[in-house]
Amino acid sequence: MAGQCVVVTSGKGGVGKTTITANVGYGLASLGKRVLLIDGDIGLKNLDSVLGLERRVVYDLFDVISGRVDLKDALVKDKRLPENLFLLAASQTHFKEDVPEDKFSTVVAQAKEMFEYVFVDSPAGIEHGFRISSRFADRAVVVTVPEVPSIRDVDRVVGLLENYKVKIDGVVINRLNQSLVKQGNMLSPDDILDLLEIPLLGVVPDDTLIVQAVNQGEPLLSKYPSSPVAHAYLNIAHKLLDPDYVAQEVKKPKSFWSIFGFLRGEG
Repeated sequence: MAGQCVVVTSGKGGVGKTTITANVGYGLASLGKRVLLIDGDIGLKNLDSVLGLERRVVYDLFDVISGRVDLKDALVKDKRLPENLFLLAASQTHFKEDVPEDKFSTVVAQAKEMFEYVFVDSPAGIEHGFRISSRFADRAVVVTVPEVPSIRDVDRVVGLLENYKVKIDGVVINRLNQSLVKQGNMLSPDDILDLLEIPLLGVVPDDTLIVQAVNQGEPLLSKYPSSPVAHAYLNIAHKLLDPDYVAQEVKKPKSFWSIFGFLRGEG
């Protein structure tokens, strides 16, 4: 049975698609699924560095579509989950427009014969790169941050995905700061869902651990597996496997001073 192609997209750049792709893909692989992550951001490529695999990349997507190598020979195995997690890197010396749609479609079809889940990290915008990343997907995860411009872009992307007949699993709200939400200075998940009218797939809290993990070239799920952010990524992976899965909330551990205040009867 062929696998499923899942595009991770947003329209707007800088919302965290690549970290979502890396960590949710890692989460599914850790749950026993065979996963391939394809970097669709031709010309820029960041997925390999987020995974810490950039030094092991020999061939890339363009080598495959040009017929220079077979798909299986271009794959980079993640040694942390060597049986389940693989990467197909993007080329940094070509442009998105250099990728023919029919060739990319063939790569996706071949990948689906080899893996249960094929994630495509879509580039920003709604031009050629978005089109080839999305048209051949079976499912979509849309990513937004709690900002009106980002949400408007996602609304536009949802319409395009529906035209492509792609099933939308839901929206991931990234970098949510609960303190700002409580103060009325940031949109809440309910506000965002009212604007988008699509299911909620997950909420990823704003956390400096994300930046630390990216800079260290390791998926946060691998580097900080007990953190609230790691649990958020894993919840999303579970929801992709089972839409009825009930997400598990994990609160940040209390600081020394908050515990001290509690003991004094202040909290």
